[in-house]
Amino acid sequence: MDLDGEVRSLHAQGSLAQAATRALEELGPEVYGFLVHTMGSEHDATEVFSELGENVWTALPAFGFRCSVRTWMYMLARHTIARFRRTPWNARGRRGGESQLDDVCARVRTRTEPWLRTEVKDGFRALRDALEPDDRELLVLRVDRGLAWDDVARVMLGSEDPNAADVRIECARLRKRYQLLKDDLRRRAREAGLVGTD
Repeated sequence: MDLDGEVRSLHAQGSLAQAATRALEELGPEVYGFLVHTMGSEHDATEVFSELGENVWTALPAFGFRCSVRTWMYMLARHTIARFRRTPWNARGRRGGESQLDDVCARVRTRTEPWLRTEVKDGFRALRDALEPDDRELLVLRVDRGLAWDDVARVMLGSEDPNAADVRIECARLRKRYQLLKDDLRRRAREAGLVGTD
């Protein structure tokens, strides 16, 4: 059974803790990587990921499955990033210490962190860090995570079920922005000596 079917089945059975754990274990490493790229700091990404884990657990009962679990988790991740940036929080004072959730988050971080520390990726990460946060998110969602344009638009719109016209308009806007970003990054990579001048 695919992840969406598995989470939907657990959700329907009322096994919400199992459904949330399954979603986090399956998608957590890639979403954590998205947070590291977007936040530009493993420390901040770790704090946001912990908050995201709580959000998955608390928001899952209301999830309507009008998009994939993957798209929904990226939407939650963007909302969590926005909240973090508006009001940075103290993890010791705010987290309740749900041990099962802490264990899931720790396993995901342990599996994800090593590939983020390679020398080549560090050079490109520096280029991405110089971009605006929305531009970094767009690149990670489209390039690193391979989300379809419709899913990227839903994530950026922040809605599980936007109307079709809004999705089409956002897709067109994002494609144009993506092309400009690619051109800009190619230029920056040449200037930094990360790629040849051909």
